[in-house]
Amino acid sequence: MRQLSGQVIIVTGASSGIGEETARRLVRGGAKVVIAARRADPLQALARELDPTGANVLAVVGDVTSPADREKLVAATLGKFGCIDGLVNNAGYGTRGPVEVVPIDAIRKNFETNFFSLIALTQLVLPHMRGRGDGCIVNIGSVAGKIARPLSSIYDSTKHALEAITDGLRGELKPFGIRVTLIRPGFIITEFIDAASRASDQYTDNAGPYAPYLDGFRVGYQKLRLIAGEPDDIAQLVERALTADNPAPRDSGPFHAKVFLFLKWILPDRMLGFIVRLRK
Repeated sequence: MRQLSGQVIIVTGASSGIGEETARRLVRGGAKVVIAARRADPLQALARELDPTGANVLAVVGDVTSPADREKLVAATLGKFGCIDGLVNNAGYGTRGPVEVVPIDAIRKNFETNFFSLIALTQLVLPHMRGRGDGCIVNIGSVAGKIARPLSSIYDSTKHALEAITDGLRGELKPFGIRVTLIRPGFIITEFIDAASRASDQYTDNAGPYAPYLDGFRVGYQKLRLIAGEPDDIAQLVERALTADNPAPRDSGPFHAKVFLFLKWILPDRMLGFIVRLRK
């Protein structure tokens, strides 16, 4: 077991939700945390709350899809703390709607944020970790990366791709002492849900022949709220990964996430497909 105290950890998408609670938990554990997000006001307010002195928390405002901002994030981390022990790739958003209706540019944009930018940021930190022979990459995936759902398959496919890149990285980086793990949150109540709805309104409001099926989709999501977890449920898993000498290849939470993944393992695809259609 490793000590969290003193580790230098970057957390992206840290202005709310899972990223925010992860930053809180890591700071409580004594880590030096670099929080990154696009929204300056909540990010800087969080930094002041976590460490008014600014000695152990650094806020870096930027867009993970911007190459210049990614470079700024890594440079600022090294400039203040001198090393990078962990990277929590949490930034992302969801695009919903029928694949036929959502423009291909919007699909590419979702992949750019959730997948390609994550890879690009990881590429920037790896030389520093490899040079030290130590480090940990924690990718925040989703149960949806394993169980795709109708009207959410665009977002789900970004997380499915993340499953593959994480597994490949794990093998590539093991000889250099770098641990790589994937965390699969289930349904968590955060700003992410409302943000995904706002980002997708233009597609769901103009769903054409798919419109009759949207009511069942929405009712299903309301039912999921009854079993939803809290952001700190996932922050605990992040902390566990960062402090483990040999973290599990993948972890999931809260409990309902483990149940869904178990059903994916034991049920025939057709039966599971019926369950995830989110019928009324």
